[in-house]
Amino acid sequence: MAAAHADISTIARAVEQRGWCECREFLAPQAVTELAGECRAFDAARRLTPARTGRGAAHADRGLRGDRTLWFDASALTTAQSAYWRALDALRIGLNRALLLGLEELEALYALYPPGAGYARHRDRFRDDDARVLSSVLYLNADWSEDDGGALRLHLPAGCHDIAPRAGTLALFLSAEIEHEVLPAARERLSIAGWFRRRDVP
Repeated sequence: MAAAHADISTIARAVEQRGWCECREFLAPQAVTELAGECRAFDAARRLTPARTGRGAAHADRGLRGDRTLWFDASALTTAQSAYWRALDALRIGLNRALLLGLEELEALYALYPPGAGYARHRDRFRDDDARVLSSVLYLNADWSEDDGGALRLHLPAGCHDIAPRAGTLALFLSAEIEHEVLPAARERLSIAGWFRRRDVP
């Protein structure tokens, strides 16, 4: 079950005031468990591939990240992915009503980080494409402890803020404004990275 209307209002207020939000228990535990199982099954079937950075001709492996990924196909979602997609789409609609962000679509991918892998400090918006407005990360890691590491570190004006990748937690932040990184973890780390996009302007 996704966040209720009141929770969407709280999320919208946090995004408006701070540019980011951490929402725990965003998705029901069963849905999170199913997504985690599917991610691992896809990886075992070698459907997840080493991630790259950049886009177009600049899309390459620069050693900045160590995860394996698989993009969602919005036209052929699995049952597990559909629960995630519905929850994020309801959030998109709620944020548009509250903040008039013009969010038109969602893109998302599974990301699996092996132990010791991370992602260097970066922003999510491309230099030649400003369609990404709001970044999201839904974590799929059961029984996660602080000793496991693997936090999402947001680099904010007042200093760094770390978000632990615990199952069911959703992190949201403005794609163009907030630099962030993924710290290495002591164990396998699963998530769904997503981006709310506005319509491309020719």
